[in-house]
Amino acid sequence: MNIRKELLDELLQECKTPPDLFGEGGILKQLTTALVERALEAELSTHLGYGKHEPKPEGQSNSRNGYSQKKIQGDSGIAAIAVPRDRHGEFEPQLVKKGQNRLPSLGAVIGRILSLSLPSPLRFAGRFIPPMPLSR
Repeated sequence: MNIRKELLDELLQECKTPPDLFGEGGILKQLTTALVERALEAELSTHLGYGKHEPKPEGQSNSRNGYSQKKIQGDSGIAAIAVPRDRHGEFEPQLVKKGQNRLPSLGAVIGRILSLSLPSPLRFAGRFIPPMPLSR
């Protein structure tokens, strides 16, 4: 998926300094919060079998039941997100699971792969990465 340059230009239009991008109220933190909340809404819609503001399917007794607040730690700092709930309490989000307070970062994923110190050569994007010991 490619993000349109026009969308990026629109988002960056008001950013004049590095804190506007990466600061406490910066665009990166706002985007992270908005993307996580939107993904959680989509997860709940999949779980319930119908979208927000759509009529409930016949025979479906479960429904949306507001939100709970949760603080998560991501690459852009701590963000407060609204996690949607269902009336029966059966919804288990997969993006930010119950009890989880950290979002995985790309750096963490790559670090985890490298920390396994794979005995065989690792190829990433067609390039050879030799196994290496990591100091702790």
